[in-house]
Amino acid sequence: MGLTQSQACEQGYEVQVSRFPFQANGKALGLGDAAGFVKLVSDARRGEILGVHMIGPEVTELLPEYVLARNHELTLHEIVRSVHAHPTLSEALSEVAARPTSPGCK
Repeated sequence: MGLTQSQACEQGYEVQVSRFPFQANGKALGLGDAAGFVKLVSDARRGEILGVHMIGPEVTELLPEYVLARNHELTLHEIVRSVHAHPTLSEALSEVAARPTSPGCK
């Protein structure tokens, strides 16, 4: 959903990227389906969500949270402050928002 890392760079955003593997999610491990990850592309200056890419268990159920957040211009901080119960797959959405790790443009 949204922009890819390359598209965000081409559009001039100060891109940051974070990834969270489902292997680190207790619910995914409990389901026996821990392959995959969530990748989040955001603007480093404002924390704006630019795009999200998900591969893994029940990602079609997880995607609407980020669609809603992007449509209402929520930031990474606001995602992190939202309740993501434990153990749930949705914890991955909070974890990835809490860890913007790498500069996205080279």
